[in-house]
Amino acid sequence: MAKQSSSAAARRAERGARATPSGLRAHKGDESMAPALDKIIHERIRLGIVSALAVNERLTFNELKQLLHTSDGNVSVHARKLEDAGYLACTKSFDGRVPKTDYKLTVAGRKALERYLSHMEALILATRGK
Repeated sequence: MAKQSSSAAARRAERGARATPSGLRAHKGDESMAPALDKIIHERIRLGIVSALAVNERLTFNELKQLLHTSDGNVSVHARKLEDAGYLACTKSFDGRVPKTDYKLTVAGRKALERYLSHMEALILATRGK
């Protein structure tokens, strides 16, 4: 099997192409696909949180949970990861005796989402051969 892999690598080299980690091929000198996707945002729930906050100034914990059709634990873990990366701001308060957690996208989070979307658009165009 290793021999077949070597043969496949040799054929790619002959054609002047290289395989990227995502399995897409890029021609030598085409560095537009070289940067890795932002792994913080790329995960489905985190992408949902960031996307929802990009079109809403603020969302509560319960609003995010309802929008994403997920559990308390998922929202909590993924929001914390985004907060640790500086992409979200979290404000905790009380509405009477009920705790309320509000999330807002930070400037860094908005920039990271824009970079992510640009990267995905470039990958789509490259894949379609445009």
